[in-house]
Amino acid sequence: MRRADEARRAADEAREAVAVALRTVVSCGVDTSPRRRAEYSTDASNYRVVPEAVVFPESADDVVRVLGVLRELGVPVTARGAGTSVAGNAVGPGVVLDFSRHLDRVLAVDPETRTARVQPGTIMTNLQKVAAPHGLRFGPDPSTQNRATLGGMIGNNACGPHAVAYGRTADNVVSLDVVDGAGRRFTAGRGDSTFAAVPGLADLVRDNLALIRTEFGRFGRQVSGYSLEHLLPENGSNLARALVGTEGTLVTILEATVDLVPVPSAPTLVVLGYPDMPTAADDVPALLDLKPLAIEGLDARLVDVVRRARGDVAVPPLPEGAGWLMIEVGGATQEEALSTARAIVAAASTSAAEVLPAGPDATKMWQIRADGAGLAGRTPSGEQAWPGWEDSAVPPERLGAYLRDLEALMGRYRLDGLPYGHFGDGCVHLRIDIPLETSGSVLRTFMTEAAELVAKYGGSLSGEHGDGRARSELLPLMYSREAIGLMEQFKALFDPKDHLNPGVIVRPSAIDAGLRRPAAGPVLSRSTTLTGISRRAGYEGFSFQHDHHDMTTAVHRCVGVGKCRSHSPGQFMCPSYAATRDEKDVTRGRARVLQEALNGTLVGGLSAPEVRESLDLCLSCKACSSDCPAGVDMAQYKSEVLHRTYRGRLRPVDHYALGWLPRWARLAGAMPRFVNRVLGVPLIAKAVLWAGGMDTRRSMPRFAEVPFRTWWARGGATHGVPGLRILGVPGREARTAAVLAQRPKVVLWTDTFSDSMAPGVPQAAVKVLTAAGYDVIVPDQQACCGLTWISTGQLDGARRRLSSLLEVLGPYAVNGIPILGLEPSCTAVLRSDLVDLFPDDPRARAVAAATHTLAELLTSPETAPDPAVFRIPSLADVSAVAQPHCHHHSVMGWDADRALLQAAGATVKVISGCCGLAGNFGMQKGHYEVSVAVAETALLPALRAAAPGDVYLADGFSCRTQVDQLAGIEGKALVELIAERL
Repeated sequence: MRRADEARRAADEAREAVAVALRTVVSCGVDTSPRRRAEYSTDASNYRVVPEAVVFPESADDVVRVLGVLRELGVPVTARGAGTSVAGNAVGPGVVLDFSRHLDRVLAVDPETRTARVQPGTIMTNLQKVAAPHGLRFGPDPSTQNRATLGGMIGNNACGPHAVAYGRTADNVVSLDVVDGAGRRFTAGRGDSTFAAVPGLADLVRDNLALIRTEFGRFGRQVSGYSLEHLLPENGSNLARALVGTEGTLVTILEATVDLVPVPSAPTLVVLGYPDMPTAADDVPALLDLKPLAIEGLDARLVDVVRRARGDVAVPPLPEGAGWLMIEVGGATQEEALSTARAIVAAASTSAAEVLPAGPDATKMWQIRADGAGLAGRTPSGEQAWPGWEDSAVPPERLGAYLRDLEALMGRYRLDGLPYGHFGDGCVHLRIDIPLETSGSVLRTFMTEAAELVAKYGGSLSGEHGDGRARSELLPLMYSREAIGLMEQFKALFDPKDHLNPGVIVRPSAIDAGLRRPAAGPVLSRSTTLTGISRRAGYEGFSFQHDHHDMTTAVHRCVGVGKCRSHSPGQFMCPSYAATRDEKDVTRGRARVLQEALNGTLVGGLSAPEVRESLDLCLSCKACSSDCPAGVDMAQYKSEVLHRTYRGRLRPVDHYALGWLPRWARLAGAMPRFVNRVLGVPLIAKAVLWAGGMDTRRSMPRFAEVPFRTWWARGGATHGVPGLRILGVPGREARTAAVLAQRPKVVLWTDTFSDSMAPGVPQAAVKVLTAAGYDVIVPDQQACCGLTWISTGQLDGARRRLSSLLEVLGPYAVNGIPILGLEPSCTAVLRSDLVDLFPDDPRARAVAAATHTLAELLTSPETAPDPAVFRIPSLADVSAVAQPHCHHHSVMGWDADRALLQAAGATVKVISGCCGLAGNFGMQKGHYEVSVAVAETALLPALRAAAPGDVYLADGFSCRTQVDQLAGIEGKALVELIAERL
């Protein structure tokens, strides 16, 4: 133990010495904290390599200085962009340079030469936005383009679907400003004059012409190893292209000049159905003759995953088949594109075809394809599937036969996966349920056989992701001994001391070394030592029923695809990252820290300060649970961590002040006027806020003078609402009872917020439901969903309240009576958290299935009112800025609301993103600035741009509160908008 402590101290001192040396030459960020090192310990691969430090250079000079210091100290360097590398290319010992934080600008676009100059951290879609006004774009477009950086794409030689038309990244690079492992800075370009910057390079090429011509560049997707074919004189002696795909092992990129191509005028998508994926692949060679822009393969089971997760609305009409080809064609006009599409259909061996012009259906198909890496992270049976053999490629004419043999190989190992990919280039993406939970033994044996198989077909271990730590060891199965020796010599010319990204391509690490998953033991929710409400439920905290009741399995859903780092249209995650642009505040970074906490090596358990710091700015918006293709639910993980950290202990004061809000609201309801008068005194309000752990710049909410349930109990529903509570009117009892008996029943469930702070919302609901012909039931007993207990990690308290709720709402649900929820966050609890907290209680599933939003209730065929009785009033005069609540978006979906508003004629601008208040988050001390910054990413600018008279439409109480406090604008719930027009 003593020796271990001494070794740890020595390592800490050495690490700090490196940091001190770096800080003497640069002023940019140099971070050696355990939390930061945990965030960068892995990328989107299976591998975990903990760096000694992470540096965030702010200029090319910073990069040069940092490399100089580290070269003198003998510390290895790994360059990193978005960290979406699937093969372990962006992790390494020593120091990680994160180019995405600051070196992310498009420096220039020249429409005359059709080129662009970019910094290595430039996000690919940002380049597309800058080039678009000139009618140009960068050709290669990997599915991660909305977060992938150009430096990373150059490092891996990324391709994407449109490489069929535009080639690989290597084919689109003009020149590179680089520093090699020996410290030489030079510009690599075309022509052997650029060889002079690297002594010995010209001789190496001249002496090995025959070897390079026979083993390198045999087909378009031969990405594994170094692409030495570009150095040949017949290929222009192009050093820049040869450096593409070297995975940071030879040079560090400071700047790149790339080619641009014209944006296609009228892209049209053809979808062809086949009985299986190999048969689809067999058809590819004949279709390539028609010069399509892209040919993608898609397993039908992958589409089934989308249907289960997001509903039928996420999938357009598709032809019959168990596998599809997605073929994009272009043309100068829409008719020309359609003509080519018809030719594609005629040339195909299948009659199952669908043509989708540019529009919503085509967009849905491309979204399914873009989310493939995350969606394929689970097999149809729900098992975790891993990368490793996710990127093999063969000549397209051999793809069908290769897929059949690959399926047979997986069958022998009893493995499964969902193939998809760039079939037009012969590239297959496939994540496989290799059992990594215990060891990497199956990974090694399977991948060795798979490498032998791909070599038999003249293919490549990698078609665009590079070799990294996942495949470099297997290169001798693809290349001769002489070719391997040539690559070693090539590496030695640029990086003689293995300073840059060691363990990759040359002198590789073992493919089963440094695996992340086997190091993480189970953290089970089932236990034999449970007490109280947890014992009755059978689980400690959340059950994690979809992850084998294991929190470790749940947090390892995050495989690092990094969609949380983007902010695409319609995407809500990750609001804190959108505000700070710090890996600490993104879903992936938090998952990495939790993974480290559970394996207990770098971060000391779930109660460690690094975990608290990582989760602090998580808004618990749950957007990742729907937007993340891997289904990560960081809100649930945060709640579980807080539960395990504070159970039986004194909690932060805001957990009591905000976590017990329904209790305080019930007390305030006894004398609301007095409470409002007292809290209306600024000094008292600020004192209460301060004492409750809240930011004093916030305002205290006002409590309703007449809560809804009080209003209802007093017979308030008879005032201006015909047909309710009039059974006691003499002479009308029998006739009214008969009318009510014929009406469909609906339970109006009022949460704490609607009841105590916004009673006008449920009052409007009574008006709308009555007009729609429903018999409205308001249960006599209050039923709290425990939302505030869940968000503060008081899961025992949440279970007690939900247990009572099941007693109240359960009988209605099991008898088929729909339940209307008004507050989205509370409705989401009934639709999601309730089932996970009570997975074995059939009433929980019944309540979840019976609970609806207003739009769902009014538009679903099972619950919609008789159109002869009720139609949504015209909203043609309404122009609105709509803020879907994050929980509404992530759990229920906002499609029904959108459809209802469109059908009613409203003009609506829908905001993508969080309001920033997010329940208790924006009220807590230390969160105000980020809360406002989140609101400024989309919501507040949209409201400032709104026209006079535009409505701010928001069902969420917190959304309305945030805008009221920050902009002085009063929001309306959808039900209020409808009720006003009855």
